[in-house]
Amino acid sequence: MKGLVFLGKGEYAVEERPIPKIALPGDAVVKMSKTTICGTDLHIIRGEITNVALGRILGHEGVGIITSVGAAVKSFKPGDKVIVTGIIPCGTCVFCKRGTYGHCTTGGWMIGNTLDGTHGEYVRVPYADTGLNLVPDGVDEVSGVMIADVLPSALECGVLSGKVQPGSTVAIVGAGPVGLGVVLAAHLYSPMKIIVIDTDENRLNLATQVGATHIVVSGPNTVKTVMGITSGAGVDTAVEAVGSPAAFDMCQQIVGVGGTIANIGIHGAKIDLDLARLWNKNITITTRLVDTVTIPMLIKLVEAGKIDARPLVTHTYKFSEIAQAYSAFNAAAENKVLKVIIEFD
Repeated sequence: MKGLVFLGKGEYAVEERPIPKIALPGDAVVKMSKTTICGTDLHIIRGEITNVALGRILGHEGVGIITSVGAAVKSFKPGDKVIVTGIIPCGTCVFCKRGTYGHCTTGGWMIGNTLDGTHGEYVRVPYADTGLNLVPDGVDEVSGVMIADVLPSALECGVLSGKVQPGSTVAIVGAGPVGLGVVLAAHLYSPMKIIVIDTDENRLNLATQVGATHIVVSGPNTVKTVMGITSGAGVDTAVEAVGSPAAFDMCQQIVGVGGTIANIGIHGAKIDLDLARLWNKNITITTRLVDTVTIPMLIKLVEAGKIDARPLVTHTYKFSEIAQAYSAFNAAAENKVLKVIIEFD
């Protein structure tokens, strides 16, 4: 089979690899149908996530068909269409029992990290009974790919950690795929205002299409504009969806009394905490690795038509074009790329 392999900082290529086989009784092997590229994959290639081994096939989200299962797998069989995600829970450790699957002691973020990922034509998935989710007939494959990572990241790390409530005011700093996923997921909790802040007007226009009530072009007057929208109070929830000092500082400036800063972005550098501004504001700051614990609920919501992430997909490539897809995604603003779908033959 072929897979896109991480070769070192700034380097990747498609290489021939053996098709993975069942290694443990709880494994499943999945033939990929569709996958996508995540900002995390770019962080690996840029050398900002340093624990990923050279030679690793990247990718941690997608949809495929099971080709074989280990003797201990009870919930799935060959021919089942499933969602493959990066977070694989063992289901029995102390963290899994808390629902914090991302910190599973023997699983967690494995696919595309410690194990070869979904940017190969086949992928081996450990703990298949707890790590895979069946795709029902009412959920198309593109939506399944969005459920693999974008939607649970938005819902868990942004909306739930951010304590979005009916009538509240939410600001999302960063209109990338997960930031716009927060817009979609926030509507499940009926906030009064959803403000999206970004430098890219193309993405801000899409934010309006998926449900933002206000859009703000990031610049010298951003804080003043947000304060005007909130009648000077600031926002109840400020979601950092970029992973930069400037974006986090923006959240510190616009969060209101009693509010929450929910960090989603991956940060590769230290950031100043402005306690001179925040010490008496009764705010909460949350950080979180996605656990994908909400995937079963999200499948039902997508199947029922309550949430639709398909508008986030702007480009589609064949797997033979995956290197082009990486190049386009790496210059997303220039190429007006948001989320890409990669189709396997």
